[in-house]
Amino acid sequence: MSEFKGVTVVKKANVYFDGKVTSRTILFDDGSRKTLGIMLPGEYEFNTADAEIMEILSGDLDVLLPGEDSWKTIKGVESFNIPANSKFQLKVKSLTDYCCSFVK
Repeated sequence: MSEFKGVTVVKKANVYFDGKVTSRTILFDDGSRKTLGIMLPGEYEFNTADAEIMEILSGDLDVLLPGEDSWKTIKGVESFNIPANSKFQLKVKSLTDYCCSFVK
């Protein structure tokens, strides 16, 4: 889906890692939420309470998912799942555009 209709956008930005990762929260009528954001090159570790589906819209990065021993390379459009109550690591190699869906 290339656009979202009938949503509420939270104006305040989510800013992480001194502004190197930013996003905006999108709220849906059914109570679900997503974030749309940009990541600059760098290495990041994230914690998540909810399960997530992270869709990479453009960019180049490596991800180390919970319970995995090896990094997975992502270039361009691809997605990966992150279990609830876990940590994951990213090595972002180029400007990366993403959409994160939170699964309850």
